[in-house]
Amino acid sequence: MTAVLVDTNLLVYAWDSADALKQQTAIATLDGLHSAGVGRLSAQSLAEFFAAITRGAKPRLTAAEAAKQVEGLAGSWPVLEVTPLVVVEAARGVADHHLSYWDAQLWATARLNQIPVIFSEDFASGSVLTGVRFVDPFQAGFDLRAWV
Repeated sequence: MTAVLVDTNLLVYAWDSADALKQQTAIATLDGLHSAGVGRLSAQSLAEFFAAITRGAKPRLTAAEAAKQVEGLAGSWPVLEVTPLVVVEAARGVADHHLSYWDAQLWATARLNQIPVIFSEDFASGSVLTGVRFVDPFQAGFDLRAWV
């Protein structure tokens, strides 16, 4: 089985009832990756999740609720650290591949931890960048069984 790094958007959609189909897909994808033991999170994604889910005039979760969710995720999923080497590689990803910094940091985390796949809606699905494949689980035709 192939390890998969999960982008923040899947975590956020799991708590976003505004789009029921995306919420259902996110929950099923997260559950499937976790159950199969192939899902990975980055410290970056946990931080971005907390920030995204608690901001705005109508946050999806209170700070206390979000903190509890982050604690639960951090305790039950393998979490990859953002190291100085990840930051250096992310900067190279910005310069050489024209990624936004935060997308480059996610890519660098996967690349340096030998995680060959990132699930995200933020990249062209099916594209590969120096050994890391991007897959959009919200795209028509996505089949989680191919990854777990």
